[in-house]
Amino acid sequence: MPDFVAGSPTVQNRDMHLASLSFAAGPAGLKAEVEKLSELLGVKFRDGGVHPRFGTRNFILPLIGKRYLEVVEVLDHPVAEKAFFGKAVRARQEAGGGWLTWVISVDDISVYEQRLGRAASPGQRRFPDERMLEWQQIGLIEGIAAGRALPYFIQWQSPEEVLPGALTGVTSVSKLELAGSKAHVEEWIGAKIDDTFDGVEFTFRSPNGQPGLDAVTFVTADRRVVRI
Repeated sequence: MPDFVAGSPTVQNRDMHLASLSFAAGPAGLKAEVEKLSELLGVKFRDGGVHPRFGTRNFILPLIGKRYLEVVEVLDHPVAEKAFFGKAVRARQEAGGGWLTWVISVDDISVYEQRLGRAASPGQRRFPDERMLEWQQIGLIEGIAAGRALPYFIQWQSPEEVLPGALTGVTSVSKLELAGSKAHVEEWIGAKIDDTFDGVEFTFRSPNGQPGLDAVTFVTADRRVVRI
């Protein structure tokens, strides 16, 4: 577990939002993965564009509650060999693809800068129409190193009309299943999860086992329940 700065502040749940879920494409590539998930969920994904700082690209599915699901793949680009996210995506793809991580958006990322003792880093995604989505992020390295059980944190920098929440979704997230310790995750985010967090059910298993985001349950527009 990463060490936090002594006396670091506690975060309240109202300041936090389950913003997105990241799924790495498998060996067949991004297009095939998106087609498979689109068929399962009964809705089409959108081309989300590229992450120029990370050497990755994604397709996104807007979800109810100002969240989104991204399917991401690494690009054949030098920056992907240096950026931690690019390297993490490549490793997950080479392992067969699947759930990569989850993301919490916060109103004030400085709380986590204090907790971790370092500054947040900039993130960007360039849309196909050349618009740019920008944010600050922190905690990705620890989250991935912990086996995908820990989220990383972002604070949006772009105007409201560019944010993913401006897109209308018809599919919702109802449950996240994580392997690992609930207490471990609560300590990391600085808040209690209880049975739900931000309106989403969380279940934990094997507290002493290998941590990871195991599965996500969605409810589709026609009320089908799909576990991926």
